[in-house]
Amino acid sequence: MTLEITHYNNLYQIKGTLNKLNLQKFNETFAGIFEKSNNITINIERVISIDRAGVIALAKLHNEALNKGKRLAIVGLGCKELYEHFKAEETAA
Repeated sequence: MTLEITHYNNLYQIKGTLNKLNLQKFNETFAGIFEKSNNITINIERVISIDRAGVIALAKLHNEALNKGKRLAIVGLGCKELYEHFKAEETAA
């Protein structure tokens, strides 16, 4: 399945697979996002699968938000891999 990203105001809906093959679309969508907005929400409810490259891309976006003092919320019951990554990172801190 391909990657679809739609948005309304500051809410972004990701649908499909987020992997190294379609990461360019993700990166293009969120490039410079924190120059335009102070607060964004990404809904991953409809993400079917995510690979290591996708998790890293979300983590980079998260770190960018922290470094710039912006707010990023990732919501939805998406992929287990993503929650495991952030939970492990939180535990290590």
